[in-house]
Amino acid sequence: MPIPSRPRAAALAVSAALLSTSLAACSGDSKDAVDLPSQTLNWKDCPAPADSEGGGEAPSPLPGGAEWQCATMKAPLDWDKPKGDTIGLALIRAKASGAEDRRIGSLIFNFGGPGGSGITSLPAFGTDYAKLRTRYDLVSFDPRGVGRSAGVMCEDDEKLDEYFQQDSTPDDAAERKKLVDNVTAFNSACDKRSGKVLPHVRTTDAARDMDLMRQVLGDDKLYYFGISYGTELGGVYAHLFPKKVGRAVFDGVVDPTENSEQSSLGQAKGFQLALDNYAKDCTSKIEDCPVGDTPQDVKDKIAKLLRDLDDKPIPGIFPRDLTQTAASNGIAQSLYSKDFWEYLTEGLQQAYDGDGKVLMTLSDSMNGRNEDGKYSNIQAANVAINCADDKPRYTPEDVEAKLPEFRTASPLFGDYLAWGMLSCTDWATDGAADHPDVAAAGSAPILVVGNTGDPATPYEGARKMAQALGKGVGVQLTYKGQGHGAYDSGNKCVSGAVNSYLLDGTVPKEGTVCS
Repeated sequence: MPIPSRPRAAALAVSAALLSTSLAACSGDSKDAVDLPSQTLNWKDCPAPADSEGGGEAPSPLPGGAEWQCATMKAPLDWDKPKGDTIGLALIRAKASGAEDRRIGSLIFNFGGPGGSGITSLPAFGTDYAKLRTRYDLVSFDPRGVGRSAGVMCEDDEKLDEYFQQDSTPDDAAERKKLVDNVTAFNSACDKRSGKVLPHVRTTDAARDMDLMRQVLGDDKLYYFGISYGTELGGVYAHLFPKKVGRAVFDGVVDPTENSEQSSLGQAKGFQLALDNYAKDCTSKIEDCPVGDTPQDVKDKIAKLLRDLDDKPIPGIFPRDLTQTAASNGIAQSLYSKDFWEYLTEGLQQAYDGDGKVLMTLSDSMNGRNEDGKYSNIQAANVAINCADDKPRYTPEDVEAKLPEFRTASPLFGDYLAWGMLSCTDWATDGAADHPDVAAAGSAPILVVGNTGDPATPYEGARKMAQALGKGVGVQLTYKGQGHGAYDSGNKCVSGAVNSYLLDGTVPKEGTVCS
């Protein structure tokens, strides 16, 4: 399955598969009528995550012994009928480590996707936010449609193995028909298994959930850290509730002015840039680059590998073979972070020798497949939320007309991302709009952090987001680096600016550049 048309959180699943992190989960849905704003959360020790959340073990305590706690918040299934059926939204927190009189409130995280589980992501990266925890409870959640928050379910694990192995870059009419049939079957399965929730997983619904969460957590204002798609969610929140924004940071920023086609084209350019930078980095080392002699040679050999895999897959993780689609997926996943370039080099070396295990591991991570063959619902939720949000519906003829432009943007990823625009073919519900509305006049300042080397949310999106939020609201900070997002890069200039803003309210000077 191609890279989602809306950007997803970087490398969260890779961390689980290759770096061994601890994950967590919370409880499920309900229809009990409750007084939603005044409900009391019952915080308990977090259980191990369900398969829909990626599996694994319950989260380990933070340094110093602080335990992660989980709870379930009730929210309306349909925000147009707030007194109707409710769903349970899974929450997780680590209480503030500093003195109570210095505590600001709860800092709510969304790590992106759409479809990423905050319940699993926050513990995986919790130590990165130790400084912020001195004055905030760290809080995250599974948005509606994700994990145990009325999680969208589509195909079973066996069928998903087939779906993610399919040829997603058809070369002739027969392959094109098969791709369309597979997408239609997948989307039909989503409707059959999750039809009740599909109309209610829009980003506007999740934003309303966050405002309810703010109230239930006892905060007058929302304190928020959004990453990747989480920046879109934050922008929509600011548009709907501008007077309720306290301090907010957007990192790895989605361009809110683009429709899904423009977003896919932007990703094609972004991943091509990341591939170019990887090839330059590898061939600039003192030792020989093991996957090519020059940057162009690296890219030529990768392109040849993909062509060869289109004709004849190689052994991957038994009993599955590494197909062209799986290899493309694995390469894209490794480009989300410079930290994972070493895995790309290793995976390419092995694939050139006929062994596809590493690239398949990376591909499985993108798709939410664990070592036991169980899939999380990250891709099902991703499609559901995108299709609920995005009004355009594309046909194979639309894609073929756009292929030259996509191929110009990226010789390697162009076809892959263009055909991904079919993901909402025959979807059960209509999409809401061409692009999100994030205009937020009257909001407090929002720090918008853009990374010049970001593959999934290209740098230009930060400028567009800052402008769209409105004058005096969006404040842009630039990081000259690589990878998706900036705060977790280790750059002290970025982390210092973000920490000073969230902890002390010090807004960086507009146009600040970190390198």
